[in-house]
Amino acid sequence: MNRGAIDKTLLITVIVLVIIGLISVYSSTSVLDSVKAKYADKGGMIYLQKQIFTIAIGFFLMIFFMFMSPDKLKKIVFPLLILSFLLLILVFSPLGVSAGGARRWLRLWPSVFQPSELVKLAMVFFLAWYISRDSYNKESIKHFIIPVGLMAVFQLIFLKQPDFGAAMTLGMLTFIMLFIGGVSLRFLGATVLLAVPILIYLAKEPYRWKRITSFLDPWADPQGSGFQLVQSLIALGSGGLIGQGLGQGKQKLAFLPEIHTDFIFAHIGEELGFIGVCAVVVLFFIICARGLNIAGKQYEPYNYFLASGITIMISIQALINFAVVTGLAPTKGLPLPFISYGGSSLVVNLMAVGILLNLSRFKTDTGYAELPKHEKPKLRVYRYYYRGKRFS
Repeated sequence: MNRGAIDKTLLITVIVLVIIGLISVYSSTSVLDSVKAKYADKGGMIYLQKQIFTIAIGFFLMIFFMFMSPDKLKKIVFPLLILSFLLLILVFSPLGVSAGGARRWLRLWPSVFQPSELVKLAMVFFLAWYISRDSYNKESIKHFIIPVGLMAVFQLIFLKQPDFGAAMTLGMLTFIMLFIGGVSLRFLGATVLLAVPILIYLAKEPYRWKRITSFLDPWADPQGSGFQLVQSLIALGSGGLIGQGLGQGKQKLAFLPEIHTDFIFAHIGEELGFIGVCAVVVLFFIICARGLNIAGKQYEPYNYFLASGITIMISIQALINFAVVTGLAPTKGLPLPFISYGGSSLVVNLMAVGILLNLSRFKTDTGYAELPKHEKPKLRVYRYYYRGKRFS
């Protein structure tokens, strides 16, 4: 195994996205109306200041994990899982913060923290450890039920908050990682079929049903349930090819709710146009490509699954956000990684990138076929591609 330099392409791409996010957050919050009157004396700088503070914490943690010993990455699996679970439970304590009919945040000075973001990363760590064990049997129903059961426990807590978007994201992340781990497709198929009635039941909740119907036809109720999506589409459409210019967008004037958080992609489309949103999409594609490249060069199965899981986690959240903002999926309340305003997602995703950069320093240049015979049993990977070669 060789120890080399970090993946500079990945690092630069993430820095560019963070800078784009910082500019977009300031642009979308600099003009304050009566809705934001309590911050009027600060001229909109309160959002920028908080975002800069969050970025500082995120980069500190990214650097910390970037230079952590790969062996220690295994040792934090259960502490991270337990910590995320305890923080998630504390949401229902007096430390919990309610907003918009949901209780998803913890009051931690000087801001709030959303434990569901940390749960996703903790689940990636756990699944990477679980499916890379020598004793893991991909054909065992028992070995399949354990991670799915753990996922279900977290999802039940998410739904209690309620946070349907986090529950769906965690489910997708878990099943994709189990698929990569080589779990039997009949297990995955049966679980999906069993989940369909549950999803239908959950979708019948009035506010979720409104989201679904407004997603299917937002113009049927443009002043009601379809208002947010209609305004998002107006923002994207009015941006045209090159946009209206940085700081010149109109939807931030209290027309598009949550424009600086969940719908910041629409704000970018309005001010920077089709070229701007394409640039953001390309940057996320680079992150996905570099993450998978880092995973493919890992010698240890645990590192492979960890790098793959982190890449999937970031990519899924970005893809869902793109789909929601453009009207291809119902509104789920998921921020755009590295760009949206908000500390929890930004800090956790920068931590995750730090781990990816860490793993990018440790890779092998030796293919499986060229490994000494006594080393081959160490490479116990189930769906693993290395330079076009598949191991089993």
